[in-house]
Amino acid sequence: MDQDNANRIDTITLDEATVIARSEDIEKEREVALRDLVEDNFFRPIRATDQGHEGPWKVHLEVVEGMLAWHLTDTAGTAAGTIGLGMARMRRAIRDYFAICDSYYKALRRASAQEIETIDMARRGIHDRGTRHLLDALEGKVETDFETARRLFTLICVLHIKA
Repeated sequence: MDQDNANRIDTITLDEATVIARSEDIEKEREVALRDLVEDNFFRPIRATDQGHEGPWKVHLEVVEGMLAWHLTDTAGTAAGTIGLGMARMRRAIRDYFAICDSYYKALRRASAQEIETIDMARRGIHDRGTRHLLDALEGKVETDFETARRLFTLICVLHIKA
């Protein structure tokens, strides 16, 4: 198998057990992030590949006792381990991201084009900051690129929505 195909996420799922309902806007964010992530990503879990597992990967994300658990399954369907990430360094970015998203969605309904553009620039900046936090947290655990991490950050935020 070529490395480009092996070092990618083929399927990603989110733990839906704690989610009661999401707004239509947040559901669209989730759908776009899931679709875009599966279409184009770079993801190489270091420990799993060092232990002989190969992708493409199936990833299941869930929050367990305040930690983000990444359950990995390799191309053969074998469990390839779980990566645990503490969420402390990302909590503020997640909170800020959804606050600015709320402002953005409200602005779409009533604000001028200039106001929407200003809020959208702030939203992208907060999203990028959260992505950098995620990349730092993944250091030494997963090799990935910025765009993949950006989409993963969106999905992590969706997991943290309280209905």
